[in-house]
Amino acid sequence: MDGDNKTIVTEFLLLGLSGKSQQEEVLCGMFLGLYLVTIIGNLLIIFAISCDPHLHTPMYFFLASLSTVDICTSSVTIPKMLVNHIVGSKSISYRECMSQIYFFITFSNMDGFLLSVMAYDRYAAICCPLHYTLIMRPRLCVLLVAASGLITNLHALLHTLLMAQLTFCSNNAVHHFFCDPYPILKLACSDTFINHLMVFTVGGLIFLTPFTCIIVSYAYIFSNVLKLPTARGIRKALSTCGSHLTVVSLFYGAILGVYMHPSSSYSVQDTVATVIFTVVTPMVNPFIYSLRNRDMKVALRKLILRSWK
Repeated sequence: MDGDNKTIVTEFLLLGLSGKSQQEEVLCGMFLGLYLVTIIGNLLIIFAISCDPHLHTPMYFFLASLSTVDICTSSVTIPKMLVNHIVGSKSISYRECMSQIYFFITFSNMDGFLLSVMAYDRYAAICCPLHYTLIMRPRLCVLLVAASGLITNLHALLHTLLMAQLTFCSNNAVHHFFCDPYPILKLACSDTFINHLMVFTVGGLIFLTPFTCIIVSYAYIFSNVLKLPTARGIRKALSTCGSHLTVVSLFYGAILGVYMHPSSSYSVQDTVATVIFTVVTPMVNPFIYSLRNRDMKVALRKLILRSWK
C-alpha cells in the first residue's frame, strides 16, 4: 500500500477455519448450503410480508428489515470465501478487507438494533394495547430503522478508519474465513491502544444500548404478563415473544462469547462463536419466526401456492 495507509501489506491471506484442504472442501460445501438456505429463507419472509396485506404491521415490517439485514450479513463474508475456494486462492486485497470489516460491523450491529426495536414493539403491543397504533405509527417505524442504520454505519466507519491507520508488516495470515476485526488487530505491528479503547467504549455503548433496551422491554412485559388472571392469557401474551427471545439468545450469546474480551485472547472457540452469529443465526431466523407464527405460515403457504399457479 502507499505511505498514506502506513502499511506494507497489500493483501491478507484468509486461511479458513481448519487450514486443511480436505476439511476446507467440506466446510465450503456446508457454507454454500447454509448460504443458499439463508438467502431463500429470508427472501421468502420478505416476499410473504410484502404480498400479504394482513402482515403490513409494525412487527412484520421490522421482521422484513431483519431478514434483509440477515441476507446482507451473510453476503458480506461467505461469497468471498466460496470464490477463493473455487479459484484456488486465499488472498483478499487490503481494500477488500477494510470494506469487509466496515460492512460486517454495520450489519452485525444493525441486527442488534433491530432486535431491540422489535422488543420495544412487543412491549407496546402487550403493555399498551389500546394505544399501540398511536405509539407504533408508520413514520416512527421507518424512523427507528433509519436511525439504526445511521448509527451503525457511523460506528463502522469509525472503526474502519482507525483500522486503516494501523501498520501491517510481514505477517498477513488471518486464521479465519473473513476479515474479522479481532484477528486483523492481532496482525498489526503498530500500537492498537486507540483501537481497543474505541472497541470498549464506543463499541461497548453500541452493544449495551440495544441490549439494555431489550432487557428493559422484557422486564416490563413479564411484569405485566404476570398480572394476567389466567394461564391461557399468559401463554397467549408470551407466545408472541418466544421467537424473538430465541433469536436474541442466539445472537447475543455468540456476541458475548466473542467480543467481550481483549482481541489478544481470540481463540478457536471464538471463531466457532463468530460462525454462529454470522452464518447460523441469519439462516435460522426465518425458520424460527415462520414455524412459531401462524400468520407467517399462512402467508408463506399463500406465496408458495401462488408461485405454483
